[in-house]
Amino acid sequence: MQEKRRDKRLPVFSMKLEISSLFKQDNEIIKNLDAPIEVENISKGGIGFISKTDIPLGYYFNACIQLGNDEAKLYCVVKIIRRSIRQDGTIFYGCELVGLAPVFTYIFDEYENNLPEGML
Repeated sequence: MQEKRRDKRLPVFSMKLEISSLFKQDNEIIKNLDAPIEVENISKGGIGFISKTDIPLGYYFNACIQLGNDEAKLYCVVKIIRRSIRQDGTIFYGCELVGLAPVFTYIFDEYENNLPEGML
């Protein structure tokens, strides 16, 4: 199958986040979700993660993503756009990074350049 994504997916090692609340543009909010997630991959346009929690599609959450060193933190809004259930019962979610300024793309380039050879 031909890859149709604009940006290359980069593997992520041991990045964990927790979603505590979700929101929609019409001010609908889900609080106290406490959904631990494990990030599998990331690109300039999105993020892929797994979770055992059933998280609804079309919702947004705030994230602080740290790639590489302590200074490379991205504060962004993430929109959940797709999900698929894996054989082990975990759910894989595909999300897009919303409103990330293009000036921050250098963080992804630096992260990619510092990945061990053969990891792409």
